[in-house]
Amino acid sequence: MAPKLTVTDFIAITNQTLEYAYPVVEVEGEVASFKVNQGKFVFFDLKDEGGSVGCFMMLFQLRVPIEDGMKVVVTASPKLTQWGKFSLTVKAIRPSGEGSIKKSFELLRAKLDQEGLFALERKRPLPALPRYIGVISSPQAAGYADFIKILNDRWGGLRVDVAAVTVQGADAPDQIIRALNYFNTQEELPEIIVVIRGGGSADDLAAFNDEQLVRVIAASRVPTITGIGHEVDTSLADLAADVRAATPSNAAQIIVPDRRDIVRSSQLKVQALVPKVLGAVELLRGHLEGRLEAAAEKVEQKLDWQRRHTEQVRRLLAELDPQRVLERGYALVRGQLKEGGLIDIETAQAIIKARIESYEQK
Repeated sequence: MAPKLTVTDFIAITNQTLEYAYPVVEVEGEVASFKVNQGKFVFFDLKDEGGSVGCFMMLFQLRVPIEDGMKVVVTASPKLTQWGKFSLTVKAIRPSGEGSIKKSFELLRAKLDQEGLFALERKRPLPALPRYIGVISSPQAAGYADFIKILNDRWGGLRVDVAAVTVQGADAPDQIIRALNYFNTQEELPEIIVVIRGGGSADDLAAFNDEQLVRVIAASRVPTITGIGHEVDTSLADLAADVRAATPSNAAQIIVPDRRDIVRSSQLKVQALVPKVLGAVELLRGHLEGRLEAAAEKVEQKLDWQRRHTEQVRRLLAELDPQRVLERGYALVRGQLKEGGLIDIETAQAIIKARIESYEQK
């Protein structure tokens, strides 16, 4: 005999059964009747050729823009509402298929571009030679291995802190956001944050078009560089970063110079500088020689003048020599200048002693 249940009990039992059998399901379909109520509730139908199911989610959970006609995959829990309507309570949603992924990408790109998140004036230059780098990637990824190898080959000796994250799938955006927040709240900030992931399909790279992730990259206190996918791949995370590298390997090439190139460049500069230095030395030597010759000439002129002056003084002194005066016929008189005084009279040839017979003042 079938159990007799109240409507409320039936709904509760049905939800318990659904929760036990299908706690979380992924359902793919086309969006129809998309709408947002009261700025926080999202309603839409998910349909295919054979049926349609209603979906409900909170607006803050909608991490990518969607619109009617887009193909999406929802992660949801099936539920029977108290009004007897079956629906999916959506926890996450992502575009499915190349066309829908591209459409969602363009919608979000236009929205964020209008807000100025991709503006060139917001971009910051990277430090010329960082010593501390924060890396966000999956250490098991080939892109990460290439990045580290090239980084060490080109420079080496850097501090590299790695935040290990999932780089694809539903959990990837939140893990990358947590890693960005981690690096941005350290007491010692890294000089650069690098977000890297190797190549993959559009589905694989969809995590880097997550709106919240893009906003966190744009708001980073630390300059950011992304190396996501191949050169032809461009994500919204690339557009929000300060610098976009074509690949993880290219990110390493941008971050640090090649020390071998620097050595070669320095050698060439030295080689080019040597002739200039020698030329400058020769010019200076010639200039100094000229100045020394001019100074020597001036010294010689002063010495010549001094010699002539000294000769003139010598001649004058010679002329004033008492002996010379005596030779010209003069005499020197010494003694008591008074009547009866004894005096000595010196001439050039003799000394005469005499007594004064008379003396008077002029």
